[in-house]
Amino acid sequence: MKIGTIFEDVIRSLFRKPATRNYPAERTETPERLRGQLVFDAEKCVGCCLCSKECPANAIEIITVDKAAKRFVMRYHADRCVYCGQCEISCRQGCIDMDANQWELAAQSRQPFEVYYGEEVDVEQFMANLAGDSASDDKK
Repeated sequence: MKIGTIFEDVIRSLFRKPATRNYPAERTETPERLRGQLVFDAEKCVGCCLCSKECPANAIEIITVDKAAKRFVMRYHADRCVYCGQCEISCRQGCIDMDANQWELAAQSRQPFEVYYGEEVDVEQFMANLAGDSASDDKK
């Protein structure tokens, strides 16, 4: 590359507006068809598990707490999700939605990317069982 070409580019750039936006200070509206974070309504879920079967990234797991009472917990791995929306399309009950307002999902650790959806009591029970299983695995 010639030095004259570089100086031409520098001079032209001095008189142009920046191509980027000053992001946190200048926000734009989110597009209406944006697929943001997954939102799960446990009351509508019947436990068919079509969402987890159709997920190409294996980001969704449906854990059955009580099949007769229709109590389910969803484990959602946001770090695996490719935001394709296939789970929302395949859910016949309409219990999965991709919220366009929740799209700023960056974090400094991996912990917040594993989200549990369901009734609070069911999630606590599942987490207690999970902790008990991992404690028994450590003893082996």
